[in-house]
Amino acid sequence: MPANLLDFTLPRLTAHFATLGEKPFRAKQVFRWLHQRGADNFDAMTDLAKGLRATLAANMAIVAPSVMTEHVSRDGTVKWLLDVGTGNGIEVVYIPEEDRGTLCVSSQVGCALDCKFCSTGRQGFNRNLTVAEIIGQLWFANRRIAELAAEGKVAARRYEDAEILSPRPVTNVVMMGMGEPLNNLDNVADAMEIMLDDHGYGLSRRRVTLSTSGVVPMIARLKARLPVALAVSLHAPNDALRTSIMPINASYPLDQLLAACNDYLEVAPRDFITFEYVMLDGVNDSPDNAREVIEIMKRVPSKLNLIPFNPFADSGFARSRDDRLYRFRELVLAAGFVVTVRKTRGDDIDAACGQLAGQVVDRMKRKVHRISRAAA
Repeated sequence: MPANLLDFTLPRLTAHFATLGEKPFRAKQVFRWLHQRGADNFDAMTDLAKGLRATLAANMAIVAPSVMTEHVSRDGTVKWLLDVGTGNGIEVVYIPEEDRGTLCVSSQVGCALDCKFCSTGRQGFNRNLTVAEIIGQLWFANRRIAELAAEGKVAARRYEDAEILSPRPVTNVVMMGMGEPLNNLDNVADAMEIMLDDHGYGLSRRRVTLSTSGVVPMIARLKARLPVALAVSLHAPNDALRTSIMPINASYPLDQLLAACNDYLEVAPRDFITFEYVMLDGVNDSPDNAREVIEIMKRVPSKLNLIPFNPFADSGFARSRDDRLYRFRELVLAAGFVVTVRKTRGDDIDAACGQLAGQVVDRMKRKVHRISRAAA
């Protein structure tokens, strides 16, 4: 079977080209064609000799996940269900804003962590995504958003600043889609390496964010391998409550998690950790909960991102009332910390935070789960 070009970081591609008797600059040419220009076949790579193009076509392929469904929200958010084989589909979301275009990327088919408020966790777990399936989401999104803009279905945007050197639609990547990225670290790190490579997408480490539920040992591995901006799904300010809604906390309680965050900040591209905190009515949104969060923020340089809960079928939770959410925010602000409230985007197409469900053949239960509207 031909090797998938999307699976290769530039160093690996350079080594592969050496086995074909090709010089390193040829690998860079192909890498740029693939990731900067979105080439989907070797004949498009017109500055390569015909003989090399034929050799590559005989030994390699360019294969990204294919589209099962596409939905465009009234606010411009776009969600795709992408086919990753054997009955499985992953979801990826593009969120356009005035100063950036953010892509929410999945790292696994489903998720094994079973956070109680997350639609993905309800689907069970099938497998880790490959490098090609992870970077393929970015490769696909840049191509498709450009097509949608040309068709007038989404707003055409060109982002330019000191850190964004190309007009590609996606300027920021958040590893916040389906799955726990740190439980697939090797493939996620290789994909992020391609995102950061100047011959690839040229994103800065500040523009790539990895979100974790708190897999403490893997935070240290991420630090050593490829430190990018880090977001931590906090969602509760004490061990008892956090364990009840996030079972991973039983293995890695808050003291261990906060120590790992402080250690990570030694090399992080930002001088703070972002704590994500979904607001669940009557569960974690009281003034006392806010005061506990303040004590946590005293221990770790951080900012707090409050996330209004986005309902899904049979979740068992409700979104915090606005008065409780803003009282919570004011208490944290009054203590001198940075706190934001995430704007809900794409909720009319089930693309908001916590709603990604996809289509997962659960390896344990052996049946297909799906949220009805996600595959409608």
